[in-house]
Amino acid sequence: MGAGKLIIILNGTEETVPEDTTLEGLIRSRGLKPDSIIVEYNFGLVKRDSWAGIVLKENDRVEILRFVGGG
Repeated sequence: MGAGKLIIILNGTEETVPEDTTLEGLIRSRGLKPDSIIVEYNFGLVKRDSWAGIVLKENDRVEILRFVGGG
């Protein structure tokens, strides 16, 4: 296991990721700072302490939204 790939929908675009990728692993692989984002997984908001326990599956939908400072 772990050698295959699967397709997810990330921010509306198909992306290929390795099998056994967790939500946390996906975020780390993108170089994102956990303090500056919120994550929606299959249409539900997910708290940061749950990211490591969510293993992505084929056709999962992930939306990553960044906070942008301004003012």
